[in-house]
Amino acid sequence: MQSVLKLTKIRYHNTVVSFRSWWLRFKSSALHQMSRTKRGAHHQPQTTEQPPPPPKDNGPIEVLVFGSINMDYITYLNELPKPGETLQAMYREQCFGGKGANQCMAAAKLGANCALIAKLGQDDLGSIYYEYLQQMGINTDYVEQLEGVETGIAQINVDDNAENTIVVLPGANQRLNSKDVSAAKKLFKTAKVLLCQLETNHKAVLCALKLFKGVSILNAAPAMKDMPPELIQAANILCVNEVEAAQLTDREDIKTLQDAKAAAGELLEKGAQSVIITMGALGAVHLSQSDPKYCIHCPAAPVRYLADTSGAGDAFLGSLAYHILRFPNLNPESHIYAANICAAYSVGHRGTQPSFPGSEIAQDDLCHIYPNFCVIPEETEEEAALRKKQEAETAKAKETEAVAKPEAAPAPVVAATPEPEPTPAPVAVAEEPPTAAAPVPAPALVPTPNPILAATPEQAPMRGSIATPRTSSNQTAQPKRVSLDTREVAATMPAARVAQRATEVAAAMVSSQATQRTKEVTAHEVPGRIMHKPRKVQVQKRPIPNRK
Repeated sequence: MQSVLKLTKIRYHNTVVSFRSWWLRFKSSALHQMSRTKRGAHHQPQTTEQPPPPPKDNGPIEVLVFGSINMDYITYLNELPKPGETLQAMYREQCFGGKGANQCMAAAKLGANCALIAKLGQDDLGSIYYEYLQQMGINTDYVEQLEGVETGIAQINVDDNAENTIVVLPGANQRLNSKDVSAAKKLFKTAKVLLCQLETNHKAVLCALKLFKGVSILNAAPAMKDMPPELIQAANILCVNEVEAAQLTDREDIKTLQDAKAAAGELLEKGAQSVIITMGALGAVHLSQSDPKYCIHCPAAPVRYLADTSGAGDAFLGSLAYHILRFPNLNPESHIYAANICAAYSVGHRGTQPSFPGSEIAQDDLCHIYPNFCVIPEETEEEAALRKKQEAETAKAKETEAVAKPEAAPAPVVAATPEPEPTPAPVAVAEEPPTAAAPVPAPALVPTPNPILAATPEQAPMRGSIATPRTSSNQTAQPKRVSLDTREVAATMPAARVAQRATEVAAAMVSSQATQRTKEVTAHEVPGRIMHKPRKVQVQKRPIPNRK
């Protein structure tokens, strides 16, 4: 009976354990299948049939960007290559870029509802970029992918000093035209701020600026040599950097605030309503038609770490559009001050769009803080005269260099002809061996040269000894040229007397040098350390006590 009960108990225990293990296996397999289903749905690419996600605030479009889209390949090097030079890069990054997309993303990251009008190629880069824009909550209703055209590409090289060079292959950006502006009339009516650049067709940009009725900002980059005046007059704000401002005003460069002020004044004369010139570490300069006498300088925000300057200008413009949208009643200095802070944040991070600040930076206090700015003073008459004088001297120096270069070429041809003439003269005189007591026949040549004035390495006197003239068989074959005083003495004095006089001069010189050297050594002599005799120490031997 006990054995039956024991066997039944064992079978019951085994049944419970097997059922429990089966349930755990079933549960784990079900959870694994569910996780695979979710992961597959998350990584499943979006098709054109799926509607794009709504904007962040589910409201109307606030910032409209009409511009370019590029895929950026950023290469980091120790220094930028020179023409014909090959360098080894440290590493390369692939980022989403293009001035239009960058400025749109900069405003969207701060919290604005943005829409983009652009062109992409129907290739892998275009599909990836289109999905990325949708994921970031940007309206892509008027972002079109074209067949048979490649997506724009930009190659950016960045060195250790955060300086960069950019080469752009436009691709599909060249297909953006005025028809795209007409197709997006609804966005032009609802948007409040418009951002445009010159990486696309400038006629289409001009059409967009004329159609828009809100606050329009034109970033004249890349600058055009012969920029149409209508394009300058169409935008409410013209924003350029110092290089682009110099090109638009036919200047060599813009280095100082006075230069930027003069360039902004010329742009106002060409019809610009308001001009902002960004100058990197110097900040930005603002001048408008409303107050043409007051040119405002907003210094740059501090940068803790200089990482990459690519995309800093786009961060400035996107932030400027956002703060004009959110705080339209504030002064332009407040908007520029806030944009400088966002640009400084971008400079401290690598990449283009990944370096733009997010909504945590866009606080109300950022624009309501009393901005740090000053009015650039008028140039005094003395400063103007000094500047004109320096410009005239620079222009004169360049003209002199340009005139002197062609005249210097025939000079070596004329100087090369008379060179062979003086060669036979020394040989003819040296072949006649003079006697010991006869005077020197030629005043210009002395058979026995002065060992002090023209001594060979073998005849040079040693330091600390009296020099004696050495005679050899080949002395007469190697005449030496001496000074005018020696020539006069040699003409009236025999050769033996010349040698004796040279010995006396050498002895006196060596004696003076030795005396001078003794004084120098005595002056710089360091007294030796006084050594005391060692003392004898008496050591008493003590008996070791017995410890028991």
